[in-house]
Amino acid sequence: MTDLDTSAARRRILDRIRGAQGRSGAPSTGERRAVDDWIARRAVGPQPTVGADRVLHFETQAARMSSTTERVAGMADVPAAIARYLDAHGLPKRAVCWNTLGGFDWSGAGLEVEARRPDGDDLVGISGAFVAIAETGTLMMLSGPDTPASMHLLPETHVAVVPAERVVAHYEEGFALARAERGTLPRATNLVSGPSRTGDIEQTIVLGAHGPYRVHVVIVGSAGTAGTTAGGAS
Repeated sequence: MTDLDTSAARRRILDRIRGAQGRSGAPSTGERRAVDDWIARRAVGPQPTVGADRVLHFETQAARMSSTTERVAGMADVPAAIARYLDAHGLPKRAVCWNTLGGFDWSGAGLEVEARRPDGDDLVGISGAFVAIAETGTLMMLSGPDTPASMHLLPETHVAVVPAERVVAHYEEGFALARAERGTLPRATNLVSGPSRTGDIEQTIVLGAHGPYRVHVVIVGSAGTAGTTAGGAS
């Protein structure tokens, strides 16, 4: 099923729901404003303490979810950091990446990286993330033509590049930022908290059950420094 097919199917489902509510057609401007107003006025519930260094908190929580992280000073350092990670784990130095990351000097770090959607033979996928959420060490991924969800779902190893300024404290901040920057959420919004896992068999945790075996996050710069589109272009 293509993205267009999925979008059309979603529209049909939502149309049936609206029909059952006695409504017809697309939501009106007034309806959308009423929803936005409700969201803006809704009180935020209790939130876990993150602390002043939200990047450090993200790293700590990501480790609890079996993700690994590395900090680098700038975007130019990303290819070498990913090459080190692949070498350390005995992984092939071939990968696919989002179109938004295609301009990196991958070959200079000894990597063969193609900017395209992954297929069943690609073992390493490199993406950005819309934001990283410190409270649980989670990546918030928004799908789009240049940022396909398959990049963090299909390859066995997922590497995400996130500017430090795109690390937010809580989920509410991530969704508020999505509304502010995008207006509406895309077809798919995924929250990635470490490698895929299951405990279905004898309650033994098995990684890579329904997605990547490994999740590695390269955090670029420090909070408050100028970012790039790599992290925000999810």
